[in-house]
Parts: sequence; C-alpha cells; structure tokens
Amino acid sequence: MSEGGDQVAQPPTDLGKSLRCCVPCRLIKTFDQFYEQGCENCPYLDMENDRERVFDCTTSEFKGMVSVIDPKTSWCAKWLRLKKFVPGCYALSVQAELPQHIEDILDNRGIKWRLQD
Repeated sequence: MSEGGDQVAQPPTDLGKSLRCCVPCRLIKTFDQFYEQGCENCPYLDMENDRERVFDCTTSEFKGMVSVIDPKTSWCAKWLRLKKFVPGCYALSVQAELPQHIEDILDNRGIKWRLQD
C-alpha cells in the first residue's frame, strides 16, 4: 500500500450509483476514475484502462464515507487504519470478496486486506 507521500486521490466526481470502493484499501471513486487513474494506494492492482480489473478489485457495496485530508494526523484515519494511505474519500466499512487471482496478488505482496471490524 502507498505511504502517502505527496499524492492525493481525486475526490469522487459524482456521488450517484457510479461510486465504487477499492476492496483492499476502501478508497472511494467513480468507476470511470478507477478506470482512468487506478487506485493511488494499490497501483500494483493495475486497474488503469482495464474494466474487468476495476470490477474485480472494487465494489459498490460499502457503508458510509469519510474524507481524510491528512492521514498521518487524523484520528479518523488512525481509527480506520488509513494512516499509510493517500488523502481521499474512504468507505467506513466494506464486505466484499475478491477473486482468487486478486487475493494471490495481495498475498504475494504480504498485504493483509481483510479488516477485522
């Protein structure tokens, strides 16, 4: 996952039904934004210009949304375990399954994406 740096995730350009959440990091953007820009926290998922990969790695089934401006100092980012992520909009919770090939990518990188609520 990203260490934040100077990168910022563009906020969703539409708050309608096109909102999706990256399952591993819970970043929220529109489908088109994931397709055009990928995920700033999970660039190794290679979502850019790959519709099937966007559908595999994101979901529209999430609850709540919070905007995090400074993940390193935000109590909310600490509470949601977002301190290492880029500033952006995040889901409060997500319950989704990932396809096995996506789980394999995460496992090979040593990334634990399942959050214990």
